[in-house]
Amino acid sequence: MTHPLYRLARHALFALDPETAHRLSIKALKSGALPPQTADADPGLAVDAAGLRFKNPIGIAAGFDKNAEVANEVLRLGFGFTEIGSVTPLPQAGNPQPRIFRLPADRAVINRLGFNNEGHAAALRRLRGSTGPRPGPIGVNVGANKDSEDRIGDYALGITVFYDVADYFTVNVSSPNTPGLRDLQARENLMLLISAVQEARSARQSAGAEHKPIFVKIAPDLNEEDLRNIASVARETGLDGLIVSNTTLSRDGLRAGRHTGQSGGLSGRPLFERSTIVLAKLRALVGPQMTLIGLGGVDSAQTALEKIRAGADLVQLYTGFVYEGPGIVPAILSGLSRAVSREGIGSIADLRDSHLDAWAERSIPQ
Repeated sequence: MTHPLYRLARHALFALDPETAHRLSIKALKSGALPPQTADADPGLAVDAAGLRFKNPIGIAAGFDKNAEVANEVLRLGFGFTEIGSVTPLPQAGNPQPRIFRLPADRAVINRLGFNNEGHAAALRRLRGSTGPRPGPIGVNVGANKDSEDRIGDYALGITVFYDVADYFTVNVSSPNTPGLRDLQARENLMLLISAVQEARSARQSAGAEHKPIFVKIAPDLNEEDLRNIASVARETGLDGLIVSNTTLSRDGLRAGRHTGQSGGLSGRPLFERSTIVLAKLRALVGPQMTLIGLGGVDSAQTALEKIRAGADLVQLYTGFVYEGPGIVPAILSGLSRAVSREGIGSIADLRDSHLDAWAERSIPQ
């Protein structure tokens, strides 16, 4: 799938430390060095989910455009949606460097960034300064400052601050790189958190603003009881949807010898099985109506399609983009279009859940 030109560029980028390479990628998008995708959208790939219209189900996950520098430029690569952040109320440097480690033999990355970002004000200024029609929905992934005395308040503030510029929100309670953050996935804490962000939304709606969906992004390192509790809270609160999943702390099955002992969250191809099992189990628990976004190990049309077959309405990727380059987007979309044609159906959404039972019956790797 990797374009020959990107293979050359990747060789040069991978000779640099990961954060320098990332900054160069952002600069390339800003400068227009990466040409936009010009192919006509396939109507068979359009998806309606959580009250929003997506020209296709493939989005880029939070982490690539932390500070809302290239939201529209990313969408012009062909993605159906993008998600900026995670963004915290105050700027923070994150964890000490080095904090990103490539595992090429596994098509994986370990990171322990720690919500490094320029804060609400900088991201808000950029999103407000964007002009012209949006090529697709832009989500804002909100987080809490590491030293905050009121983390739930930080999340609610993110909803309030970005309400006029976000098409949807993601509440990130599953990063393994902020101490104690994953505790917010526990039932009582999650109930309090969702209530707080929904109250912030209700306040804006009372002032005349439209409804904006809120998703919660969960970890893949959960057991069956955890999933039942999360599904129960999601149903009870009327949550718009869940993103499954963030990075994993597991190192099972890695082939690479170097860097595997580094602390942080693992993303990429080794995460696919675990995250897809968790996705399917949650789909079975929450039922057919709630929006689920599948994330983890997507690096091809086949893996994107399998997320949909396992229960995802929409699919996100990031590490696959690092390894395959911008060509991954048209390649995945072309593959999905062929699947729709081959199956003789009208919409990619008709394939959702077609492999649900097979995935949901599998055990979560321990």
